[in-house]
Amino acid sequence: MDFNDGPDEARFRGELRDWLRENSPSHDADGDHGEKGNVANLEWHRRLYAGGWLGLSWPKEYGGKGLTPIYDAIVNEEVGASGASAPSVGYLGRAILHFGSDEQKSEYLPSMLRGDVQWCQGFSEPGAGSDLASLRTRAEKRDDIYVVNGQKVWTSRAQWADWCLLLCRTNPELPKHKGISCLVFEMDRPGITVHPLKQTWGTAEFNEVFFDNLEVPVSRRIGEEGDGWPLATTVLAHERGPADIGFISHFQHQLQEFEALLQRLPHDQRAEFAPRVAQAYVSIAACRLHVLKSLSLRAKGVAPGADTSIDKLLMTRVEQELGALSLDVAGSAPLLGTDPETVYRYLRSRAASIYGGTEQIQHSIVAQRILGMQRA
Repeated sequence: MDFNDGPDEARFRGELRDWLRENSPSHDADGDHGEKGNVANLEWHRRLYAGGWLGLSWPKEYGGKGLTPIYDAIVNEEVGASGASAPSVGYLGRAILHFGSDEQKSEYLPSMLRGDVQWCQGFSEPGAGSDLASLRTRAEKRDDIYVVNGQKVWTSRAQWADWCLLLCRTNPELPKHKGISCLVFEMDRPGITVHPLKQTWGTAEFNEVFFDNLEVPVSRRIGEEGDGWPLATTVLAHERGPADIGFISHFQHQLQEFEALLQRLPHDQRAEFAPRVAQAYVSIAACRLHVLKSLSLRAKGVAPGADTSIDKLLMTRVEQELGALSLDVAGSAPLLGTDPETVYRYLRSRAASIYGGTEQIQHSIVAQRILGMQRA
């Protein structure tokens, strides 16, 4: 399998690199993970859109370019390699692209792509994180509205979001995978309370979100009643898989930073870390090749499937190897409070085993759907 760029892709990559040299934000703006960082990321999103680099594989009628997913991956890879944040418009947009009506696509997707509004993802609940199908947030249909009651947790950036894409139970009589539907709504509607959760690394990116008799028009349902589970698996497959190639180039960038730092250490310390740096190179290479394989299948029209769980497991391993390595290479600085970004990287890497589906869930998917093993 040839992973090299074709002539058009190589030309596109070169133009993007030239643009990034002139437009990439400073790394200082990237290092703030609170409200200031959210504003900086939103500005960066809008700058990427204005440059013509977002939504490349989306249909033209909804603000995209109608290109293959390879071009989205090139953008993610090059943006990550520059040290900036890779764009993340794809996950929720894919849900609307696959399940939304033409009217819903026209209403929601262009503004999402432009960065006019921010979205959050209302999936996980207390007691329904890894076992997402056990969610209990209820949406009761009353004439032309749904009345929503329940709670979500670990909802990223909900305190800044304008819109939410919510999974809720619309038919409690059906088996748990069958009675789930998806609603979208503005976050300033009456009946919504957001409580930010402060993480160990000091910022509040995640939130609890409570719904108390929230009224949502039936017209805000994405897909039919009961489409919630296939919609969720579509979102999670894109979240776990090829779209994350930007993370790989970001990992490569981090590793280059480590090497530069190691050159300033005494020879015996460099020798101590050398095997771990070599292992990180191998892990990144293996992860990149598998993600590229998945991406090549997508470019041929094959939808993301169980293979994305392998991508997720490999990316988790890389992130945690680099997080531990960065902490050890930094020495006493993180303990003295003079290197908060390294502390953030390490603590955030520990969460990689959980978000997007726990390692245990990913191993189960690989065992059952790829290896054909039976449930215990």
